[in-house]
Amino acid sequence: MSGGARAAAALAAGLLFGLGLALSGMLDPARVRGFLDVGGAWDPSLVFVLGGAVSVSALGYALSRRLARPALARTFDLPTSRRIDLPLVLGAALFGIGWGLSGFCPGPAVAALSTGAAPVLVFVAAMLVGMAAHELRARGNRQTAAARS
Repeated sequence: MSGGARAAAALAAGLLFGLGLALSGMLDPARVRGFLDVGGAWDPSLVFVLGGAVSVSALGYALSRRLARPALARTFDLPTSRRIDLPLVLGAALFGIGWGLSGFCPGPAVAALSTGAAPVLVFVAAMLVGMAAHELRARGNRQTAAARS
């Protein structure tokens, strides 16, 4: 499959994802913080959004198990490791802390860039710096491992 078709499919999927987030109100960080405020003015709407997302994801995963290969790639890119290690736990904790403090997770934050709000811009900039730092660290680890062998 051509790179153009893959890019068009990725763009369409991203637009559909962003539209769903906007329609569900998940671009508003106050809604997410309201969900996390179980002792105060709790807003359960995120449960329904997450339930819908998990349902669609589960159906897609089940379908992928029945297909020989994806429509726009040579193979499925599924995780092979089931190991729970320190980097996984620390990454999940950092994600949760950032989500709780800011009210943004990466997908909605990218979609919320369309609002031009300063907190969104700051969050996305910090997220990109974190991603770059992780990539530099991972690249250094790969080079160190290659030098040892």
